[in-house]
Order: sequence, then C-alpha cells, then structure tokens
Amino acid sequence: MKKLCIALVSALALGIVNAEETDLVVVGSGGAGLSAAIMAAQQGKKVIVLEKMPIIGGNTLRSEGGMNAAGTLQQLEHGIMNDSAMRMSMDAQKGGHYLNNPELTLTLAENAKDAEAWLLSLGAPFCHRMGRGGGQTAARGHGPCDGSAVGQSVMKVLYGTAKKIPTIEIRPLNQVTELLTKDGKISGVKVETKGKDKKDYTIDAKAVVLATGGFGANAKLISSLRPEYKGFATTNQPGALGEGLDLAKGVGATFVDLREIQAHPTAVPVKGILISESMRARGGYLVNNEGNRFVNELQPRDVVAAAVLAQPTGKAWLLIDDKLVKSNKLAAGYVSQGLMVSGKNVDELAKAMGVPAKNLKATMDQYQKAFETKKDEAFGRPEMVVANNVWPMYAVQITPAIHHTMGGVRINKNAEVIGVTAKPIPGLYAAGEVTGGVHGGNRIGGNAVADIITFGRIAGANAANYMTK
Repeated sequence: MKKLCIALVSALALGIVNAEETDLVVVGSGGAGLSAAIMAAQQGKKVIVLEKMPIIGGNTLRSEGGMNAAGTLQQLEHGIMNDSAMRMSMDAQKGGHYLNNPELTLTLAENAKDAEAWLLSLGAPFCHRMGRGGGQTAARGHGPCDGSAVGQSVMKVLYGTAKKIPTIEIRPLNQVTELLTKDGKISGVKVETKGKDKKDYTIDAKAVVLATGGFGANAKLISSLRPEYKGFATTNQPGALGEGLDLAKGVGATFVDLREIQAHPTAVPVKGILISESMRARGGYLVNNEGNRFVNELQPRDVVAAAVLAQPTGKAWLLIDDKLVKSNKLAAGYVSQGLMVSGKNVDELAKAMGVPAKNLKATMDQYQKAFETKKDEAFGRPEMVVANNVWPMYAVQITPAIHHTMGGVRINKNAEVIGVTAKPIPGLYAAGEVTGGVHGGNRIGGNAVADIITFGRIAGANAANYMTK
C-alpha cells in the first residue's frame, strides 16, 4: 500500500494521472466547431469543446457578408429558379482557378441548402439577399434580414443551441497542445489551460474534430509562403495563427494548397477592418484617386484586389448611398464607426475624398446610365440591381488585406483527415478554414460560412457514427 501511494503521488507530480474521458473533443469554438458539437450531441454523444481564446467564436464572429446556398426556398420566393448545386460548385471552381478538389466543392454546394435550413430551424433570422457576390452567376447569399453581420448571428444561434444541450461543455482558455493516438487511432488530446491558473491535463476521447480556423493572423507564416504579402494588414482575429496545422502534422496528416492565401480587396488601410463584399453586391462601386471606376466590382476577390493594388497608391474608394446606409446595419455601422466620409453633393464628396469633382461626376453619371440600361458598357458588371444614387453619398478608402487561407489539412467528403498513407486517420475529422481543397486558389465570398456549417455538420455526424461502429 505504501509503494502504491508513493507511485500515485509521483504520477500526480508528473501530471499524468489527470485524464478525463469524453466521446468527442472539438478543437475550436467557431461555426464549424459548434456545428460539429451540436450534431454529435444530438446523436447522444458527450462533447467537450476546447477554445484557446478567452471568448468563443473565432473568425466566425468577424464574418460580415452572408452564407451562400443554392436552391433554397428563399431564393425561389425571390424568383430565382435557375440556380443549382452544380452551378454553385462550378462558380466556386472557376473562382478558385480550378485548383479546388471537385468532390469537396460539390459536397459543399449540395449540402449548403440543408445547412442553411438547419440554421433557420435553430432560429437564425435569415433571408435571401438579392445582388450577386463576386464571381457568382446567381444571387445566393443568405443572412440576417436586417443586413447585420452574418457571423454574429450564426454564433448567437449556435452558442444558444449548444448551451441548452447538457452533453456539450465549452471551455475557453483551454489550448490543445497535442493530439494523442493509440494503435494508430486518435485517442484524445493534451491540453494547457491559459490565464492565472495554468495547468496541463489530458482528455481521453474516441474521436476529435479539428475546427481551429486558418492562419490569416500569422504574418510570419504568411510572408514565408507568399513574400509579396509581407506587411499586409489582416482582417482575422488575433488567434488565427494556424496551430491546428501543427496538431494535425503531429499525427501524420497531409496538407493541400497552403500557398493559396486570399487578400480581401476592401479593407480599411492599416486598421484591417473589413468592408463587406455585400456592399458591392448591393450597388456599391469602386473609384480610384482620380475619381474613376477601374474594375468590374463583381469579379472574384483576387481579381478586384489585384486591380486595387495596381492603382498608383494601392488604394481606392468604395461608394455607397444613403438608402443603403439607412436600410443596412453593416453600412450604418461603417458610418457610425467614422470609417466613411460623406457629401451632400458631388463637390462635397469629391472634396472629402480628395478626388477631382469633374471625374467623380462623370463616373456617377456613367454608373447611373448603366443602371438605367442594365448594361455596364465600361466594365461589364453583370448585375445593376441598385441605382446607388441617393444623397448624401458615402465613401470609404480601401486596400487589400489578408482575409482567408484556402489551404490546410487534407480531408475527404466525409470530413475525415487524410494521412500520409493516403487513407483517413481513424477518429480524426476536420472542418472549416483549417482544411484545404474546398476553395482552391481563391474563395468566393459567402462560401466560407457555407463551408463551416456544412462541413462542421458532416464532421460531427460522421464522428458520432464512427464511435458506434
């Protein structure tokens, strides 16, 4: 008995007799992580969600624009009868320069409709939004009916749902430092708590879902992969550093498209505050420092970003009108934050922007004509759904900033992580921006929210099924 007590004391001192057990560990508390947790818990599994940051939500909290889905009831109600999952998939592949894994892109497109309906069933106040996003051939964006940020709405619904499920526990300030394996299968995680009472502990688990997000805030890694992005600001939350890649590497995972990093074309210089693509979808257009339009604003993000960077200062202006500001919470928020200048007429606005009034007036006249004729002779913009001409007009200076990392852990359509043997690592699943292959060389705006919910649901459901085999 004395030897046993000594051994137990020694083990405790070494921190190795402190493991707890659960069915599933979800690493990351954003949209992908909580979707996975809810799906697994609804199949009777005990789930622990571990989040390294002091607040939950990750980059999902910063998502502004909307969630793409094809063939929804809301689309049909708006008279959009010709959209389909295949069309959505082909838009994503074209926008991604055909670097996407077609199976993953089609899985996203085929399941986004159900993912959006699922959010509605949980209480998300979503409506279909007219106006195409960049690189899309149909208006398939969905989000809060009042035009507020989609990410905060998603997190409110998912967190509210998760908190009502007694078999889900969410732990902020708990960082996973290692994935554990036994007999070639995932067996749990090592965890380090943050804050005042630091400690290390282990959780034994039957499966793990990686939902740690991307590495858009890791400037060192970004510049090592893409030197031309050195010094760029980022729209990402500070915790988006890519530790999930290291966790996956430690158990033999493989990776894809790590160099494919997206710069969002419209962010406030230096600050990195995102100006949502939905502003352009709702009639906003871009002018340079000479007061002239210079690009089709509904091109994919990489094309628009390149056009902005090609301007002499690498900056441009986004123009929206008072009608949008008064009807859209995102637009109103940009004004209330002091990000925009305004004017009651062309001369006032041009002076506030520091651009030639004559050129700005000619640009506005050209856009008005394009709206009236539904044909943009200057740049071939495919959709002119809003006149964007109600004074006062507002303008915000923008420049590209690091926004999304398309590369990451290689998965299959079941959200299983693929190892060096080219086969799934038993018990390991991944969803969201930590993964690669879905978006190829450039993500279409609105597909990220569809991605995290769709593949989060797939990961959680398949992890639960794996445990019952």
